[in-house]
Amino acid sequence: MTFNLKLSSITAVLAATTALPAAAELKYENNSGGYVLLYGQLNPAIISVDDGQQTETRLLDNAISNSRVGLRLLQPFGSNEFTFRFETALGLPSSSEWNQLGTDFSGWTRSDIRHVDFGLKGSWGKVSAGQGSMVSDGAAETDLSYVGTALYSFTNDENSGFFYRGTDGVLSDITVGDSSDNFDGSRRGRVRYDTPDLNGFSAGIAYGQNILSSSDDDDYYDVGVGYETTFAGGIEFAASLAYAVRSRDDNSGDRKDTIGSASVLMPSGLSFTFAAGTRDEEEVGVSDPSFWYGKIAYEGDWVSWGKTGVGVDYYDGSDFESDGSSTKSWGVAVVQRIDSINTDAYLKYRTHDFDDGTSFDKNEAWVLGARWRF
Repeated sequence: MTFNLKLSSITAVLAATTALPAAAELKYENNSGGYVLLYGQLNPAIISVDDGQQTETRLLDNAISNSRVGLRLLQPFGSNEFTFRFETALGLPSSSEWNQLGTDFSGWTRSDIRHVDFGLKGSWGKVSAGQGSMVSDGAAETDLSYVGTALYSFTNDENSGFFYRGTDGVLSDITVGDSSDNFDGSRRGRVRYDTPDLNGFSAGIAYGQNILSSSDDDDYYDVGVGYETTFAGGIEFAASLAYAVRSRDDNSGDRKDTIGSASVLMPSGLSFTFAAGTRDEEEVGVSDPSFWYGKIAYEGDWVSWGKTGVGVDYYDGSDFESDGSSTKSWGVAVVQRIDSINTDAYLKYRTHDFDDGTSFDKNEAWVLGARWRF
């Protein structure tokens, strides 16, 4: 068992994070109804991964929602609104960049740029251009539960780079990230149109390219629809559905994803979340994986600090890496809001079990983290 942090160091880092003050909103308004808003977050986490025979523990930036800074601008423009958004990850050592063989931290690169996005919004809808979300980004992750801060349909943020270990003790070449996905959409340099809200319904269409990568000349396009409402009695409901295509420049075949998710939150604090997706790979010799995901959660005001959320989820994937393979994962988490410092503290346990006809040990992860926002 390898521990790379002393307990005293871990305690000191967490104490420093949770001691940060609850900053006032960094919003600067002008006399014409416009504003500039500065924002950001830090999300350090102590992550311990057990591959069945070896345990690795690190203090890392949690890729579930990485540390970042950003700027939003809004300015009225006639009857419309002009918007601009810039956002970048900080490039801190990430939970997506480590495994049993060590770490491969890249630092800040241009791929950490999340948004450089211009928009014009009016009663007719919204047009966006620049680096930003495709329509399918978030379509597999509609989630009204508070515990979704730590527990949602993408199940491998903390240990995606870890290799499954065979029961004979030998590491395979298959990672946790290879064996599961929710096919959620991405951010691209794109043009996008979103309709106005119509009784809770909205739709969008986008076309883009991966302008942050010099090795990706593929075309990306997608369409999607969303719905949000609050029913009589205070029952909240939200759902998303999207279809996304990656058209490969080398003519090896398109990749087509169909994804959807839905979530309901009861006035009692009980919530139910479901997601599913399929991937159709036209490339010869590549399998067509699929998944479904479910979660039950509960939230309430149990302590004076703020809201508490607990939940348990289950992921079932098929045909990842090879036809006939099976991926099972389940997790449990608790998230505690600390209003006085604008922080969400969380503790999570997650296990992955992959079967492709070979005997692998389960991969298990414990995560203790705190996300502070300003």
